[in-house]
Amino acid sequence: MSDKPYYKVPKSSQPRSFSALDGIILLLVFGVLTALALGTQNMIGSYHLGEQLPISLDPWKLPHYALNSVVRMALALFFSFIVTFSIGTLAAKNQKAERVIIPFIDIMQSVPILGFQSISILFFVRLFQGSQLGPECAAVFAIFTSQVWNMVLSFYQSLKTLPKDLRETAAIFQLNIWQKFWRIEVPYAMPSLLWNTMVSLSAGWFFVVASEAISVNNQYITLPGIGSYIHIALLQQNSLAIGYAVLAMFLIILLYDQLIFRPLLTWSERFKPEPNIEVDYEGTWFLNYLQRSLLVRKLNQFLLDIKNTIINIQLPKRKNHIPIKMRKALQTTSILLFQISVILGMLASLWLFWTFLSHHVSLSEAKQVLFFGLITACKVSFLIVLVSLIWVPIGTFIGLNPKFSKVAQPIAQFAAAFPADILYPLLMMLIITYKVNADLWSTPLMILGTQWYILFNVIAGIQSLPLEVRYAAQNYGIKGWLWWKRIILPALFPYYITGAITAAGGCWNASIIADVLKWGDQEIYVAGLGSYIAKATAEGDFPRIALGIGIMCLLVTIINRLVWRRLYNLAETRYRMESTT
Repeated sequence: MSDKPYYKVPKSSQPRSFSALDGIILLLVFGVLTALALGTQNMIGSYHLGEQLPISLDPWKLPHYALNSVVRMALALFFSFIVTFSIGTLAAKNQKAERVIIPFIDIMQSVPILGFQSISILFFVRLFQGSQLGPECAAVFAIFTSQVWNMVLSFYQSLKTLPKDLRETAAIFQLNIWQKFWRIEVPYAMPSLLWNTMVSLSAGWFFVVASEAISVNNQYITLPGIGSYIHIALLQQNSLAIGYAVLAMFLIILLYDQLIFRPLLTWSERFKPEPNIEVDYEGTWFLNYLQRSLLVRKLNQFLLDIKNTIINIQLPKRKNHIPIKMRKALQTTSILLFQISVILGMLASLWLFWTFLSHHVSLSEAKQVLFFGLITACKVSFLIVLVSLIWVPIGTFIGLNPKFSKVAQPIAQFAAAFPADILYPLLMMLIITYKVNADLWSTPLMILGTQWYILFNVIAGIQSLPLEVRYAAQNYGIKGWLWWKRIILPALFPYYITGAITAAGGCWNASIIADVLKWGDQEIYVAGLGSYIAKATAEGDFPRIALGIGIMCLLVTIINRLVWRRLYNLAETRYRMESTT
């Protein structure tokens, strides 16, 4: 993995002196830094619980609100990367940690954002008492929880399926753990991580209404942002304001697609084992402008020198004087003690949980909530199967046609970021006018923001398929079902499982939004676990919030252990067997 750029600018067009382009880029950088500084400054101010922050539906306020939302998304994404590189690596390289981290992620990605906010809002408001930083941190934390789990699972999956030849390369060059991580493992995981970062960022936009317009204990906290703008527009039944908010979101997504993700995806091609000659690098106009700038090239060389200095740090070698037999005995004892402590901790938590609930919730209500959970589980299972049948073929087509992905990528990002709340008016009118079943017609809202995990992971899996395999299939005339069975599905399987696990967890989370339809003063509660948790959260009924979240975590854990985790282990085993042959 060299440090030379994958796509090289011809020598004739390489800059030899500073030009007007360098000045434009410098102004752009200062503009971005100034905007981020203003957005961060807007998060600091006095605030007291119960105080209402004014939200105006004036469209000229939208740039200011959009800046606030973008800053929150950027902060959440920054912390998501830190957790991804630390926790994902620990889970992939330490089996004892893996037994705890992966089930924990399976549960956390399905815990509703409203459940996080019910606890985090009180914690942060008390931590930053009298300051707006309290609700701001709660909003950033809520967005963080909607982004991080998918990124951690993607990075974990890439490290677990690292090809044998790359591991041998690290051994041949005698790279230490630190160097292997940055020279081999991170570059190999980068293409998949970028695709999952895009869909995670879109997931943050999907839940932006729930994170910026917080309803806890019959109190509304609205933070200046696009999410609260949409929330107020829905309450006032202002369709024009909703249209302005959708347009603003579209422009923001288009900007970071063209200025950030498209150049990064082109840059990530350098980390693939072989270049994809079908990718149109000339079409990445912003990257071309950056590479023609002498200022950018000087800055890039400066950053490369810093990176190489940090990566090439020699870690001190540990001297282990403990005998092998004693070391194995200590490892066995520590594993046994760890397992015992986990079991005792789980039993104690269950006992405390039930003791707490028994004073507030009856056994019959607990059974009813469990029934609601089973209804939601059936909905989630059906939707995952349905969207898999739709998006696996479409994702395969997009992945095999990179030129088409240039058009499909921003469309998919916008669709993934589209808040389900905006569709409530249309759905409410449909239900009221035609008197259709709300339980049935509200179900698709659960999958709107999460089906894209499957699509983006399928695209990443297809693009990781070696060109030599595709060409060999063409030369031997492999077509039809045999082509899917022998070429496509084995390549997609690890990526699809990662996307499906995250999509299922996100679908459970989205049920909180989809099970409660609001338009002005009208509300429709759909039968399911989501409406139960949403109603309890709005009323500040913490025992019932805990019951709903506990039932959801229990069902998700059972499904993940019986279905998804076995499929994930199968994908990992099969991939490693194929990589060693």
